[in-house]
Amino acid sequence: MSTTVLAAGDHFVLPRLLTEEVRTATEGAVDVRELTLPWPHTPFGPVGEVDEASGTEDELIDALQGVEVCVTQMAPLTERVLANCPDLKLMCVSRGGPVNANLEAATRHGVAVCYAPGRNAVATAEHTLTLLLAAARGVGDTHSDLRGGVWRGDYYDYDNCGIEIEGATVGLIGYGAIGSRVAKVLAAMGAHVLVHDPYVRPEALAGVAEQVPLDDLLTRSRIVSLHARVTDETRGMIGAAQIARMPRGSVLVNCARGALLDYDAVCDALDAGQLSGAAFDVYPHEPVPAGSRLLKTPGIVMTPHIAGGSQEVAHKAARIVAGEVGRFLRGEPLAHCANPEVFADRA
Repeated sequence: MSTTVLAAGDHFVLPRLLTEEVRTATEGAVDVRELTLPWPHTPFGPVGEVDEASGTEDELIDALQGVEVCVTQMAPLTERVLANCPDLKLMCVSRGGPVNANLEAATRHGVAVCYAPGRNAVATAEHTLTLLLAAARGVGDTHSDLRGGVWRGDYYDYDNCGIEIEGATVGLIGYGAIGSRVAKVLAAMGAHVLVHDPYVRPEALAGVAEQVPLDDLLTRSRIVSLHARVTDETRGMIGAAQIARMPRGSVLVNCARGALLDYDAVCDALDAGQLSGAAFDVYPHEPVPAGSRLLKTPGIVMTPHIAGGSQEVAHKAARIVAGEVGRFLRGEPLAHCANPEVFADRA
């Protein structure tokens, strides 16, 4: 009897992409059902006890009846789903981390949970560079003015001109898969790149960047870009005091997580001229509330949390999780399992 797989896709990682990759990875030795979740047309959010999920527990429970394997990006794997889907043995989440899965409950129910690290590193790095360059040259405000029919020659005034990357000191807070790619491009453009990351190996920086303490990075960098994960240590790590240490007229970029940064402090700094520009793809509240200062403060370039979105990412994500399905069915070790103790329990 063949294994039944649920391809619970959405409007980004499409169900058909998941289906195609699963069939390729398993040489067609599975039956595949499809489910389309509403993200991103409907924002993700908490479902049951898990975060950043799409769809409902009820529709997933219905779709998982008789299913051994689920490949998805956003479906909620909650205690209630697990309790009502006894055939499920493997959940593959096509994201950098399985935040939409209750790992403790999955382990208790004997369900292995996999994820797809690095799937969007290239896309996010490229988007970060796009926003960084746009903020450095004031593209947000000039674009808005021109679209409104206003041609402002004063943008060529010395005090309103942007800054170049070549010869600039750029500080990156975090040097993982995304930060390291950003660093290499900036270094190739002639920037002097500083990095603050307590976990980076010195050899990883060779010829690209200089490792420095955070205070040193802030006081020396004309442009600062955030690439850290959110932990107890990094939450709110950049606020008014840190921004005040940066050179006057600096630029701040965040395509990592909104919780790293005090956005009111950024708006204050832009109003006061301490910052000349800022660029964001992530926010403390998403979608951005209608009354947010971010929508009114000049000097900000904004995109709606799309840094990790490219057609290539959707294909990579589907391919990574499909590879896990193939390994699982062949009895091979999984490459990216978040709860490997499931297999110890089975033994």
